[in-house]
Amino acid sequence: MFVLVHGAGMGADCWDRLLPHLSHPTLAVDLPGRGARSDVPITSVDLDGCAQAILDDVAAAGGDDLVLVAHSFAGVSVPRVMAQLAPRLRHVVFLSAVVPEDGTCVLDQIDPAVREAVRAATAGGVYSQGRDAARAMLCNDMDAEQAEWTLDRVVDDSAALLTETVDLSGLSTDVPRTYVRLTKDACYPPELQERSAARVGGDVAYLDTGHMAMVTAPEQLAAVLDAVV
Repeated sequence: MFVLVHGAGMGADCWDRLLPHLSHPTLAVDLPGRGARSDVPITSVDLDGCAQAILDDVAAAGGDDLVLVAHSFAGVSVPRVMAQLAPRLRHVVFLSAVVPEDGTCVLDQIDPAVREAVRAATAGGVYSQGRDAARAMLCNDMDAEQAEWTLDRVVDDSAALLTETVDLSGLSTDVPRTYVRLTKDACYPPELQERSAARVGGDVAYLDTGHMAMVTAPEQLAAVLDAVV
């Protein structure tokens, strides 16, 4: 079973265009503060809560041979559950995932220009992407329809998630993993993906897309995911 974990400013519905192309059962997790967990106040969301949401959904779904897929910000939430889920994990896929040095935070790892845009979009404990800023970061390789579909799914997020100290000890778990590098990514540029891929270890795959490969190249991404099952 694929367990899909979205990035910052998104919910489980960001995977909707990928789902029809996957050949195995799939669970798309909503992290706290959005979608199925929209009752959780966004300012109360932290990394422990994100990890618990993943564990709770996996427990409810049951099953083994799990393939965890971490997109973008999920590069810091998925490692928090790898040790607990290790007996049930077949593979972990990091899709242009932000993986800063252990003991630092997400803001330390992102591109300086993007970092300033994120800081400007943060107030009162909430990270709220403007539509134009999100378009520049997420939609650079999209046609008009794909861009509008994506932007309609952008949600506010907890600012604390960007500054909380990360715990990457789960990466020491003996589970196969693959880092998928996106060559046209304007949100998490290729040179930063290279650093994250080195921290993750394992195999590396490439897709010639921007940050939202599940929208612009769902068939190609599905092929990469199916190959690790």
